Amino acid sequence: MATSPPPLVLFDCDGTLVDSQHAIVHAMGEAFAGVGLAPPAATAVRMVIGLSLREAVLRLLPAGCEREADAATARYKDCFLALRRRPDHDEPLFPGVREAIDAIDRSGALLGIVTGKARRGLLATLERHGLTDRFVTLHTADDGPGKPAPDMVLAAIARIGGRARSTVVVGDTTFDMEMAAAAGAQAIGVAWGYHSPAVLRARGAARIVTAAAELPAAVGRLLAESERGETGL
Repeated sequence: MATSPPPLVLFDCDGTLVDSQHAIVHAMGEAFAGVGLAPPAATAVRMVIGLSLREAVLRLLPAGCEREADAATARYKDCFLALRRRPDHDEPLFPGVREAIDAIDRSGALLGIVTGKARRGLLATLERHGLTDRFVTLHTADDGPGKPAPDMVLAAIARIGGRARSTVVVGDTTFDMEMAAAAGAQAIGVAWGYHSPAVLRARGAARIVTAAAELPAAVGRLLAESERGETGL
């Protein structure tokens, strides 16, 4: 008798595992200033966190300035790399995230990452927090189409030989919710990130958690419901 593949839980990084908004806002401001443009508002930058870098830059550029996208993207990369090398650079884990990862791991689910970060940035973040070996599959903006396209989720499922209905995406933005839906996976929205819970629900979140301690139980219930063919908020 064939055994079912283990469930797969895919985490976004920025805004879900780590609070990187201050570094991202600063680097984006420096990038825009470097090409002679006014820095975008912090609220606007937070709304595009999760997209691939070039797509985020394009959405923030004023109308008619699209030709500056490549230069601004390159300046952002340089600025963020410089920030990461500073001894005071900090992208803290959100409270309880490490414990939630441990609990979901102990449940038998496989863990992965789907992020708009570049692979170099993701690996630096995971290493900083001692999480490099906790995830069996990593998918970044370097690998192909970014969020909200389903490609990263589908690639993660294929990597472990899993199933969409046994896959849960955990994220803080509408891009995560839309990506999960496009891949046929379920999604849990976290309330501590950069998009509001109401918007996450509207874009397909099956659950909203307000603290990381709620994540293991929410993942378990959602996977159980998916196996029974149920839905529900």
